[in-house]
Amino acid sequence: MNVKKDFPIFEAHPELIYLDSGATSLKPQPVIDAIVEYYSTYSANIHRGLYKISEKASAEYEETRSVVARFINAPSPDEVIFTHGTTESINLVASTLGPERVTEGDEIVTTVMEHHANFVPWQQLAFNTGADFKVIDINDHFELSVVEKSDRRGEGHQLVIDLKRVITNKTKILAITLVSNTLGTINPVKEIIAEAKKINPRIITVVDAAQAAPHNVIDVQDLECDFLAFSGHKMLGPTGVGVLWGRKQLLDSMPPYQFGGDMINEVSLEKTTYAKTPHKFEAGTPHIAGVIGLKAAITYLQQIGLDKIRNHEKELTMYAGRWLNDELSDAITFYGPRHIEFMAGIITFTMKGIHPHDIAQILDEQHIAVRAGHHCAMPLHTQLDIPASTRASFYLYNSEEDVEKLVEGLKKVKKTFS
Repeated sequence: MNVKKDFPIFEAHPELIYLDSGATSLKPQPVIDAIVEYYSTYSANIHRGLYKISEKASAEYEETRSVVARFINAPSPDEVIFTHGTTESINLVASTLGPERVTEGDEIVTTVMEHHANFVPWQQLAFNTGADFKVIDINDHFELSVVEKSDRRGEGHQLVIDLKRVITNKTKILAITLVSNTLGTINPVKEIIAEAKKINPRIITVVDAAQAAPHNVIDVQDLECDFLAFSGHKMLGPTGVGVLWGRKQLLDSMPPYQFGGDMINEVSLEKTTYAKTPHKFEAGTPHIAGVIGLKAAITYLQQIGLDKIRNHEKELTMYAGRWLNDELSDAITFYGPRHIEFMAGIITFTMKGIHPHDIAQILDEQHIAVRAGHHCAMPLHTQLDIPASTRASFYLYNSEEDVEKLVEGLKKVKKTFS
């Protein structure tokens, strides 16, 4: 996939091998141009001014809402809320809908593979309300243990899910990641949600799509989830902007998350009434340039094609797996699914006797950027009985040559500590 020329960071750092897109993606020139154009030619606040550049800024901002709605097949742009990122999106739901739906004795269910952003808010909601906090474990294949039979490789194989061990009529919220940021596991979220709603039709389902939106086609109507969140910066967009999608009926029933300008209908000494969804959740001046940049990022991804991106990442992941097995099988332990259809473009591993931070530092000396640590997934690392791991995450601007340099870099790491 010949897109490297679109990313100016490679002109500044021609030797860079960037394998940390799971943390944040690089930015293509069209996204940078869209942000610069806003600040250079129509840098005005939105929904306030009656002059031309303000009206243009407002139109560009609201057009992004429609672009996002089409991107995830949302029924209406009014169901799209702009936030600072996935973390704020999930906290918004936990802070507003959570206390109204969850009381003492209820249950909140999440998984051990969640990013802290989709774990801690629900844990704290449970602690604050007296609800039971239940966590779905993983099996030896690094898949959720509620999946009894996960051979989904060919037609005719049926996925069997036994959620009755964790979901009951007391379960008010199920929060689950579509793709694990550490393991790269692609969860069968559609099937899990369908099964959960058979057990308890009133359950609220919240999907963390931060690691899925940059790589996979998302259809919220097909998933039949109630909320879905993702971040712009992981999908070629700017930092500081994200999306919360929610069912309109639920959003309308939720109180505002913050109070201030642009989210009110009328204010008097006696009372305040609020704007309609989605504006009641967007208090103050938003990250206008970021939202406009997000539109440019989505446009760029759609022009290339998410299916094409996904296939490219699958090829790189398989190529990396073969090389690492051939060259370093005696030194590396992998953490993630074994079948490519269940894997995102992520390879997470440890090396015998070598701390991940040392691996990352030696790779950095060779201009190779990877992530080392617990990847904001400490409960998962505790479950795996490792303090940290190394993660290489691929995206559309990576190549087989990048994989080869990673392997050579890891061989140097091994030699350094032998």
